[in-house]
Amino acid sequence: MHVYDLINTQETHQAEANQTVLEVAQAMVERNIGAVPVLRDGVLVGIFSERDLMKRVVAEGRDPRTTLVEAVMTKDPLTVGPEEDVETCLHLMRRHGFRHLLVCEGHQLRGIVSLRDILLHDLSEKDHEVRMMRAYIQASPEG
Repeated sequence: MHVYDLINTQETHQAEANQTVLEVAQAMVERNIGAVPVLRDGVLVGIFSERDLMKRVVAEGRDPRTTLVEAVMTKDPLTVGPEEDVETCLHLMRRHGFRHLLVCEGHQLRGIVSLRDILLHDLSEKDHEVRMMRAYIQASPEG
């Protein structure tokens, strides 16, 4: 399965590089999301995550009302293409220790996939397999 299959129906919230950390954090809380892609003039320049908020804003004592997200985001984030398979995405997340991957086609942002998206999809597939096996077992003639 390709990563695009997981993100093609979702709406991706984006932040602008010149927004304040407070504005972006409030939008993240409203939407219950842990990371947002950051763009400048429509071009992806970074990603801002809960970890960035804790490490670069709270722990450093910065004021979220005046700190711009571009000053504390993760610059030049790792991205994958829409045709990347989900297993590779999971491997990249595990290897690099992050929970979000940006999906891009060239410089065009297509979406963001989270570890939660992948795990929920995997659980859904496993649940379907279990139901099919139960149906098969129940339909089998007793010998």
